[in-house]
Amino acid sequence: MAFSKMDIPHRAQHFLECGIEECERNCEFYCNSCHQRLCKQCRDEHLKSPENKNHEVVLYQQRKRQLPVEKCKIHPNKDVEMLCEECQVPVCSKCVTQKEHRGHIFTDLETIYAEKYADFQEDIAKIQDYFLPTSQDLQKEIKKDSSEIKHIMDNIRTSMKTEGESLKSLVDTVISENMKQLDQIEHSLLEDLNTQDKTMDNYITYLNNLVKELHRCLSSTETQKLMSEKKPKIRSIPETSKPVKPEFTAGQYSKSDVTKLLGKIQVPNTKAEKREIRPIESVYNTAMKPTHKQMKENRKKSDKKQTMSLSGSVTKVRECYVPGVDRVFHVSLDQSDRLWISDRLGNLVQTDLQGNVIQKIKTSDGHGYHTVTQDRGLIFTDYDKNVINRITQDNKITEFIKTGNWTPYSIHSSHINGELLVGMMFRVTRYNKTGKELQNIQRDNKGQRLYSTLPHYITENINGDICTSDYDKRAVVVVNKSGQHRFSYKGQESMFRPYGICTDVLGHILVCDLISNTVHLLDQDGQFLSLLLTPKQGVYSPCSVCVDDENNLYVGQYNTNTLTVYKYLQ
Repeated sequence: MAFSKMDIPHRAQHFLECGIEECERNCEFYCNSCHQRLCKQCRDEHLKSPENKNHEVVLYQQRKRQLPVEKCKIHPNKDVEMLCEECQVPVCSKCVTQKEHRGHIFTDLETIYAEKYADFQEDIAKIQDYFLPTSQDLQKEIKKDSSEIKHIMDNIRTSMKTEGESLKSLVDTVISENMKQLDQIEHSLLEDLNTQDKTMDNYITYLNNLVKELHRCLSSTETQKLMSEKKPKIRSIPETSKPVKPEFTAGQYSKSDVTKLLGKIQVPNTKAEKREIRPIESVYNTAMKPTHKQMKENRKKSDKKQTMSLSGSVTKVRECYVPGVDRVFHVSLDQSDRLWISDRLGNLVQTDLQGNVIQKIKTSDGHGYHTVTQDRGLIFTDYDKNVINRITQDNKITEFIKTGNWTPYSIHSSHINGELLVGMMFRVTRYNKTGKELQNIQRDNKGQRLYSTLPHYITENINGDICTSDYDKRAVVVVNKSGQHRFSYKGQESMFRPYGICTDVLGHILVCDLISNTVHLLDQDGQFLSLLLTPKQGVYSPCSVCVDDENNLYVGQYNTNTLTVYKYLQ
């Protein structure tokens, strides 16, 4: 069973079957008139039919969304098909004949519906590419902070308990020492008092014995003997001393003293710092919403694009000899009649389409190292000094961006929003128009490096994909505008060596293969479509490609300073 693209998430790579019954080939085209999916063969058959000759058949990616069937409220038997631009109401074919709409301008409602559908799809992409991931990152940060707070609080609790235990240990030590000192004092005082007690005990015994002796003398019957008895001298009372009683002085402390000893908890008196929300420009290229008038003008401009498709053959239009360079390593479109061309020796020249040199400057050697900005200024890298220079329209060269320790190899100015994409060793960096770094792309969702040391050429597709030609990795590496890896194209042979790369108005990716002397054509999902140019068309060692506003393909080659122009779209 085949599914439509709207049934599948916008990041998915998928294959659609042709909608013609019994045809199982892959769908490549879409008929906006009858809303039918078509393969290339069925498209050709479809347009051969006389009743289908005016049908609008486009690439599937440029299809219009089918308008849901809705009945007119005034004419219930009619379907609404148009929008009255003055009244801004949907109307049916019968309504347009009514006098209230007389002279008004009507727009195909299906076109408006397709624009609205694309607008809502863009919002979905913004939500999925920026708002959801950014919010989820902030939520992760909040949860990380919560875990960190719990960890900090546990550490503080442990520190407080440690301080308390330490103080308690000191208190026990001091009390123990005081008790020991008190015991010693008590022992000394009691020992002294015990000695005094024994002294007094001996003295009292002496007195009692003396009294007995005196009584014995008094009891004698012989007067002469009593008279002759010598009276004993009473020994004086021994001296004793009162003990010096110890005193206890209570400690002088307060709660604040204990707080000083144990420490206290403090919350810094600073305002909470707001979490940084990365700008939407770092992952999603936003542009000003067009007005309704601009939308109508854009529709007119896109009419030609919608009816364009790959031609059955490639036609050589002209050749342009470029003096001042030895080989055409890289081409940047300036104005409709001017080009910037560089070689491997650092010669960078501006020429017209006839090959007449307008100006020439000397730079460091490079590959895809220059690009023209939206305001027609030229920007080029200097990998010797790790800087990006800018040449203004008055031909002044100024240093624009310093890339620090990162060597810039390739550069591209976005035609969508004017931002700069710079290919460096192991990374791609995005800068805004003022030179502020917005985004760094280095690894895929598995943590693997996306780029090698030599991302020689870089460009941007119509859907915002960043396409890098990585010579050392032997691959075209494509990520979406938020930096997520979409696919890597590694050629049709093992010796694939990609060089110059560009995209066209239909989202095709064109890349040079220096080894096989070919230019490969891919769709914007990385599916190989064809070898657009081969040695049969006189191409040898192609190393640079670009497509101008008229859909002419410019090809520069390694072995000549002649630029060849081809037609491949019809």
